[in-house]
Amino acid sequence: MSESKTEAQISLPLLPLRDVVVYPNMVMPLFVGRELSIAALDAAMGSNKQIFLVAQKSPEHENPGADDVYEHGCVASVLQLLKLPDGTVKVLVEGQYRAAMTSSEERQGYVLAHVEESHTEFLEEREADILSRSLTTQFEHFVKLSRKVPPEVIASTQSIEEPGRLTDTIAAHLTMALEDKQKILEFKSLRSRIELILAYLESEIDLLQIERRIRGRVKKQMEKTQREYYLNEQMKA
Repeated sequence: MSESKTEAQISLPLLPLRDVVVYPNMVMPLFVGRELSIAALDAAMGSNKQIFLVAQKSPEHENPGADDVYEHGCVASVLQLLKLPDGTVKVLVEGQYRAAMTSSEERQGYVLAHVEESHTEFLEEREADILSRSLTTQFEHFVKLSRKVPPEVIASTQSIEEPGRLTDTIAAHLTMALEDKQKILEFKSLRSRIELILAYLESEIDLLQIERRIRGRVKKQMEKTQREYYLNEQMKA
């Protein structure tokens, strides 16, 4: 991927991620071991500590190039970097904003990505309020039914007023398929992001309710069997 750079673009080292999508305002620890990733981090630390985080299309690629990652990623700041004794690096990053890679070039041991900020198509205040409330309600319902998300996450989402940030925060706590998480990152329309998450939550809630009903029936049957066994043993005595 090699094209001329425009004035609207910035150039950042590219850090490919396996099975992870980072959203704006998201703070995440990453463990980095591949040479090209360490080289990208070194380049970022030697400059303005900004890096372009982007998911790999296939996690099997050991040395992914620009064609092996998605075009849309997240510009992030490196908050902390620690080199471990085994040669790997632990890095703490914070997502800043969505961006799309328009071109790239090979540098010494890493890929330099030329990226442009991706702007969100926001909603009118009333629609944003309605969709945000629906999203919060469904997420709270999901958390109460599921053991996959810590209950304290609900409190953190309740304090978020901005719909875009709320959407990204909830998406970050869901175990969605990588392709769906990537869509949420790529969609310019905030409505589309919220609708995708709502569809996922509704599907998961339905499954969790079915599982709960099945467990309830199994528990009742086991209790009935135990009572019958106990009565039979008493009669034998």
